[in-house]
Amino acid sequence: MTLYIARRFLGFLATLLIAAAIIFVLLDLLPGDPARFILGINASDASVAALRTQMGLDAPALSRFLSWVWGVARGDFGLSSTQRAPVSELIWERMAVTLPLTLFAMVVSMLVGLPMGIIAAMRRGKAADTTLMVMAQTGVAVPNFWFGMLLTLIFAVGLRWLPTGGFTPWDEDAGAALRAMVLPGMALALPQAAILARVMRTALVDVAEQDFIRTARAKGLTRDQALWRHGVRNALLPVLTILGLQFAFLIAGTIIVENVFYLPGLGRLIFTAISERDLVLVRGATLVLVVVVSATMLLVDLGYALVDPRLRRESGR
Repeated sequence: MTLYIARRFLGFLATLLIAAAIIFVLLDLLPGDPARFILGINASDASVAALRTQMGLDAPALSRFLSWVWGVARGDFGLSSTQRAPVSELIWERMAVTLPLTLFAMVVSMLVGLPMGIIAAMRRGKAADTTLMVMAQTGVAVPNFWFGMLLTLIFAVGLRWLPTGGFTPWDEDAGAALRAMVLPGMALALPQAAILARVMRTALVDVAEQDFIRTARAKGLTRDQALWRHGVRNALLPVLTILGLQFAFLIAGTIIVENVFYLPGLGRLIFTAISERDLVLVRGATLVLVVVVSATMLLVDLGYALVDPRLRRESGR
């Protein structure tokens, strides 16, 4: 088990290093001069050259990359060229919105999707199965921003139960902050819950045909009891993979939803930084997203070892 964890952690570090290099190269190759963009087209060459020196743009690319990686390792992502504030502080402030929103959507997705998939598999071929899968197919086909507008019309404009947008900081009013998360969180979660329901149903139906399920039924268990006691856990491996991918999708999907609901999260920060050509901020925020997604996939790999004892035995050998 220790060797398995060590290998996965080394793979995690290698992924971060490769991703950092790709992010740096892609942003470094973008056409245009960030210093000229910040100062405007009427700025003198001397002013542009001075700003380039201040931003470290006149140093060799390799030197700038190594300096950036070393700073990131120490928690220093640099200084935003437009907001004149440390990038780490800006990211941390926005993650206080994006991360709770993503976790809320993830929890809702599991609470809705997993029971739907299990019930559909246990009622395979019956009316409940057909109804749930039609609902799931509809959820897959509809984009999350459409769900967001529909939920806003019903619960914010019509019933006036929830705010249409905006965000109150957690330290000012935690209740208001949580209420602001409900509609965007549901808009993110419902399409992912539909995908999760379909994957869970397919995995459980496949498990139902295995020999150990037939053995359990031969010992006196009903089909539903055998699936619930022995089938669900064995069907979780593909579901864990989907959960890891969904977390990555939800993190990326906040860019659209946060702009729809005017949430001051990391997605809006990246969108603003791109429009203002703040490459230092874009680079740091993108790397943070990579770290979060890679860490999630690392946890999924470790979850495999907990669910499937065969991985622990293989890693031990």
